[in-house]
Amino acid sequence: MKRVFSIGCMLLAGALLTVGTVRAASEEPTIYVIQKGDTLWGLSDRFLKDPFYWPNLWARNPAIGNPHFIYPGQRVRVYPDRIEIEPRTPVSPGTPAVQRLSEEPVPERSFLVSGSEGFLMEKGLKPSGRIITTNQNRQIVGEDDIVYTDIGTVHGARVGDRFSIYKKLDAISHPVSNVILGEKVIPLGTLQLTDVEEKVSKAIVTKSYQEIGPGSFLLPHRDKRRQIPLRAADHDLAGYIVETQTGNTAIGEGDIAFIDLGKKQGIEPGYFLYILRDVVPDQQYADISVEKLPSEVVGALVVVQSGENTSTALVVKSIDTIYRGDRVEVRKTR
Repeated sequence: MKRVFSIGCMLLAGALLTVGTVRAASEEPTIYVIQKGDTLWGLSDRFLKDPFYWPNLWARNPAIGNPHFIYPGQRVRVYPDRIEIEPRTPVSPGTPAVQRLSEEPVPERSFLVSGSEGFLMEKGLKPSGRIITTNQNRQIVGEDDIVYTDIGTVHGARVGDRFSIYKKLDAISHPVSNVILGEKVIPLGTLQLTDVEEKVSKAIVTKSYQEIGPGSFLLPHRDKRRQIPLRAADHDLAGYIVETQTGNTAIGEGDIAFIDLGKKQGIEPGYFLYILRDVVPDQQYADISVEKLPSEVVGALVVVQSGENTSTALVVKSIDTIYRGDRVEVRKTR
């Protein structure tokens, strides 16, 4: 019996050794050296066919700064299912050359936004004017309808001026401090002035996304559809998701979120932020003294519009459900 048991152990050990050898062989990475113009977004898209892989990479490599800004000469290990950053160490003379998969730079990543995202209207931001009535006093108007505004020549208005039309919704409070950050607004359409007097004007609705009525406020028009290129952060920032465009508590990829970071904090359109959630220890082990556990990366977003203290952002990756109150973070490129 002992002999049979020994033979079985030897066979099992041999099998495990074979499996380990096969796995090690399959895990042999290809080394790629970063070239000028490369971006991690592009490398991820090229090698893994997933340009939004970077929250996973960042979670495993806390030393990585901005995910789309890297240095020529850095080495990355490319596996079939992942990419790893090698520590930056001086290359000594005589070091063997490594495989360069391509000398072709990877183009920068950008995002197309429609302009229907909305924003948080902060205290101090004053509308250019309002729609004070409509043709035949209708409560709801749309494209090609006539409206009247309280914008006139005393405000510098001229025939042909264009304005965006917005609707004001609820006041939004911070999920942690409960401080009012602003009022959520959504775009309704655009109009163009056709007849301007001293303090009032007549206008035609040139586009309507939603129902427009008296009381809607106006801001100078700008092209809504625009490309937002990613930008490298020049300092670390941390904040919170304070509201969602839809008002839903839970959101995911493709949804719009509002955050408590703006121009005063150094946020600009194109900044890429990770969405983080604290990991809570199991209560049955609460008596064990542990330091704060590493945060869980649950997604990523890109800022598409920044106000003074708040910004509008597009969720570009969701590994898990994202909630109002989740933390966001951007880190300076080291």
